[in-house]
Amino acid sequence: MRSRRIAPALAVSAVAALVPALTPATASAAENPLPQHLEQRPAWHRCSSATPASFQCATIKVPLDYSRPGVKKIDLAISRLKTSSPAERRGVLLLNPGGPGSQGLDMPQSLSAELPKSVKSKYDLIGFDPRGVGRSAPLSCGLTAEEQNWQRPYKAATFAKDVKWARTVAEKCHAKQGDKLRHITTRNTARDMDVIRAVLGEKKISYLGYSYGTYLGAVYTQMFPRRSDRIVLDSAVDPARIWRGMMQVWAEGSEPAFTRWSGWTAQRNATYKLGNTPDRVRKTFWGLVARADRKPIEFNGTLVSGDDIRAGRAMFFSVRDAAEEIVALKKAAEGKAPSSAPDTGTPERPAPPAFGRGAPSDSTSAAFWAVVCADTRAWPRDPEQYRRDAVRDKAKYPLYGDFASHIKPCAFWKKNGSEPATTIDNKVKVLTLQNEWDSQTPLSSGLGMHRAMKGSRMVTVAGGVGHGIYGSKSCADKTATAYLTTGKLPAKDVTCQAPAPARERSSAGKLPIPAPPGIPGMPGRF
Repeated sequence: MRSRRIAPALAVSAVAALVPALTPATASAAENPLPQHLEQRPAWHRCSSATPASFQCATIKVPLDYSRPGVKKIDLAISRLKTSSPAERRGVLLLNPGGPGSQGLDMPQSLSAELPKSVKSKYDLIGFDPRGVGRSAPLSCGLTAEEQNWQRPYKAATFAKDVKWARTVAEKCHAKQGDKLRHITTRNTARDMDVIRAVLGEKKISYLGYSYGTYLGAVYTQMFPRRSDRIVLDSAVDPARIWRGMMQVWAEGSEPAFTRWSGWTAQRNATYKLGNTPDRVRKTFWGLVARADRKPIEFNGTLVSGDDIRAGRAMFFSVRDAAEEIVALKKAAEGKAPSSAPDTGTPERPAPPAFGRGAPSDSTSAAFWAVVCADTRAWPRDPEQYRRDAVRDKAKYPLYGDFASHIKPCAFWKKNGSEPATTIDNKVKVLTLQNEWDSQTPLSSGLGMHRAMKGSRMVTVAGGVGHGIYGSKSCADKTATAYLTTGKLPAKDVTCQAPAPARERSSAGKLPIPAPPGIPGMPGRF
């Protein structure tokens, strides 16, 4: 198919001509980058000596505040891997790994091995570090390692300490970053994507976003519907529940996963010896939690408390991994074996490339809080509400309810984001992909995105385990590839069956998206 690329010399005038047709008369001028942002051309260069020459990087400038585009610009790092077949080129496929706070500059290289040749022949793969992340004006709040750990269970005795932690994180971020924080939002990142589109000389962009990247993609389609081409949203956020509600979804989704694990493990008592009924398996687990609360268990070289075990709730979505880990933990508690977890066989996720490691050590955490606190104005301000909610949800969702609803730095964020949250309700044609057993964006979350995106079709992998689908050799890959290469959505929603091994253990380990935590619990991401 003929490429949709615009000749560079015509890019500015072509985009300027499109703006009136794409924007309602009542929309703010900030909805569309002004032509002066589009006059730049990327100076492409090899990303690093450790990467192939074909993998190129560049830095462009975008406004910090799109309502005052001439006041201050920030750097935005972008990358590309050009199509393997220029004659078949359709355009560009922007990529986002999730987060918020995750680097995406390396995605064209890291995801290329997982994408089919038919897709790579259609598109230049485009990566970018979102604003505030990696090489794109990275944030830092000067947070210590302890301040970055926000897996905090509710306890009456430590509530005042946790409130102080949340206030301290907010105050340190505002002291170091000031007004900049108001502009590190999903809406502004979507605008940055549109600048990328324009400076690349494209009329439209196609997009593949995982996890938080699904929300970013949905916001882009809401703001720039006629510039949205083929959009794939993989493992989706529910846009109606950003962002406190999405943390609470982790607790809600973990209970049925724990129930499933208990039944699966009981059926294999001869192997795991954790109990021959679901109730006995659960009793063994909660006994370990109580034991670790009384005296932490040395495990993997770390002292693990009962709260740490609960914080590892994501493991229960992968039933075989969880059974093996709990067996190892039980043996460690009993002093019967070396305190190390078994090799689950899950592939290691690729490390960030050398060229992407220059950001401050707390940049991921700082960018995470900047986005989730500024995207929406719905965070409660009264610490006592967090207390009440944590007590309520620990009773309702014992595994993780108090963690999810406990106080967060957003309670003390001094300034709201520069704009209200985005309502997602458009009819752009989108394909969403969802595993039945996803620890970070559970099935209910994916269904929420599908409801909001009125023009979407959803592929559900029944029995599928893991966070991230496309590129993991899932039964959903065929439908996603067909859509990206032909533009044809399925006539109706699709459900396909995960093969038996994939129902027990995640197959998404090689995808370049943030990994959920295990034991001991560390901060999760979308």
